[in-house]
Amino acid sequence: MVYESSYDIGRRPHKPDLTRGYWAAPSDFVYTCISLGFRMDVISMGWFIYQHMGGAVIPYIVCMFLFVVPIMVIQSFMGQFSSSGFISVFRISPIFKGLGYISLGVNLAVLTYYSMFAAVPLLYFFHSMRPTIPWSCEGMEKWFINSTEVEVEHSCKLKDMVEINASMAKTNDSYKYIGYEVPSVLFFNSIFGGDDIMDNYEYNSPFMFSWELLLCTMLSWGIVAAVFYRFYNTELMSKFLRYTIWASLALLVISVIRFLLLSLDFKYIFSYFIATPRELAEGIPNTLLFIVSAFGPGWGSIIALASFNRFKTNIMNFSWLICIGQMCIFMAYGILTHIIQGYFQSIIEHYDEVDNLYVYVNHHWALYLSSGSVMTTMSWPNLWSMIFFGMLALMALITMITCLFSVFQSIFDEFEILRARRTEVTLGIIGILAVLSLYTCSNHGVVFFSAMSMDSLFTQTTLNLFLLLVVLWIYGRIRFQRDIEFMLGQRFSTWKVNMLRFVAPICLIILLLISVIAAFYEHSVASIVVHIAAVFLIVLPWLYLPGYMIYVLLQTSGPFKMRFRRCCRPLDWYPLEMEERQRYEEAMGNMDITHQLSQMEDEVVP
Repeated sequence: MVYESSYDIGRRPHKPDLTRGYWAAPSDFVYTCISLGFRMDVISMGWFIYQHMGGAVIPYIVCMFLFVVPIMVIQSFMGQFSSSGFISVFRISPIFKGLGYISLGVNLAVLTYYSMFAAVPLLYFFHSMRPTIPWSCEGMEKWFINSTEVEVEHSCKLKDMVEINASMAKTNDSYKYIGYEVPSVLFFNSIFGGDDIMDNYEYNSPFMFSWELLLCTMLSWGIVAAVFYRFYNTELMSKFLRYTIWASLALLVISVIRFLLLSLDFKYIFSYFIATPRELAEGIPNTLLFIVSAFGPGWGSIIALASFNRFKTNIMNFSWLICIGQMCIFMAYGILTHIIQGYFQSIIEHYDEVDNLYVYVNHHWALYLSSGSVMTTMSWPNLWSMIFFGMLALMALITMITCLFSVFQSIFDEFEILRARRTEVTLGIIGILAVLSLYTCSNHGVVFFSAMSMDSLFTQTTLNLFLLLVVLWIYGRIRFQRDIEFMLGQRFSTWKVNMLRFVAPICLIILLLISVIAAFYEHSVASIVVHIAAVFLIVLPWLYLPGYMIYVLLQTSGPFKMRFRRCCRPLDWYPLEMEERQRYEEAMGNMDITHQLSQMEDEVVP
């Protein structure tokens, strides 16, 4: 035996889940990982998303070469080689197994609020079925009531207010600002009593609940539960995800084409793809968001998804296909946002010639909220609204299902006792998450979730740094190259490993610092509920790391130094399939590395 077993140090060995199954087709791994780019909690909310999104494409391509694709290769290697989820995979260095429990915590934390990204489009989807769309200029007359002392200007008034506002500006020498609200955003505010929850988001603002959003949230979780109940094994889930991802990508392409056909200046549309040096610099924040979104919500999904690959699957080529596919999704999001912003700019451009007057439109959450008013100007607005919001809801549901699929398999890989109760455990966790997600049906939850999102960004980046430490420094460059070359049957160049060892950590540290600043800002305005949730779901799981280190050290015999070295070495680290395991033992035996893996003369227990 060339690998060290848990029996050697008196610990309970890992028992793999032999019923976990494989993808129905190898390409299903690519489709599912590409769908991680559907992630919207980070993409849709930042203020800088509305500007210079095209300038992020070139920096992101550079980052793909530097560390995004290599890190994706490492995560895919760990899952595919060991056929394990993101908890059990840390058999590669058991003392760091607490990282797996941290990733479990951050995945569950993200899922507590992510249902909002399915519920909000579902809300608009159902209202799009009404004969007159509520957020159209005709429809809003039936529900819009100005509840403030100052009259609320909305974009439906722009056609009638040109001459009036121009005369107002000319009669006043001071500079005048006029802000217009988007009807589809006002409609969303109306379900919380009409207050502007996008601007008035202080933590001490009145708490309001939306029963419409609650019903859509429960429907979202009901759909998720039904999917896991019906598609109960890997092959069935693989086919379900494949076809739903195809459908969502087709709807995305259709939506982009339809938005491109709006009567806009095509020079403006083309400007999205041409960025000046200044726009490239200002697009860096978007690059960071693309990097985060490439690995999906939470952490470890790629590891768990790769564990369903056959042992010889070419993850090198697949990783590039995944990143390119995700980049196309990010560009599609950017084009849609660019067009929506251009539409609102076009309806106020006639004010540019008026002196002492500045007119702007508050187009919040371009993809989710402001887009509704743009579609009311299209032919067949009900149809296009249903297609667009149905697409957004489907993408969010796919993201939730994919993340949960990774979580459940990781739990069953680690806890053998739970495998006999898969259905009960699966539906129980979904039920708990559904209850916790009810907070996002309030005005506080809709706005303050971004603090949790920034916390997950911090945790995700930190876990990637630890991953590089564990695989490339503790397990070692030579062992990593040896294993991945054995698995793929091709050479893995040393310069690629050195890029990961020395360049990738610098990039991740920069991203980590930015995430700390962003999280600090978001928590400075968040509610106490968000602070408490962050402590329990983000902060406390980090105690698993030192806690599990102490636990495994106590479970190992010998002096402290020997215990530490033993706990850093891989245990039960081998391919799941018996044929591949035998080939691995033979290959490693021929390389004469048995002594390096399982025996050290200075570690004989007295």
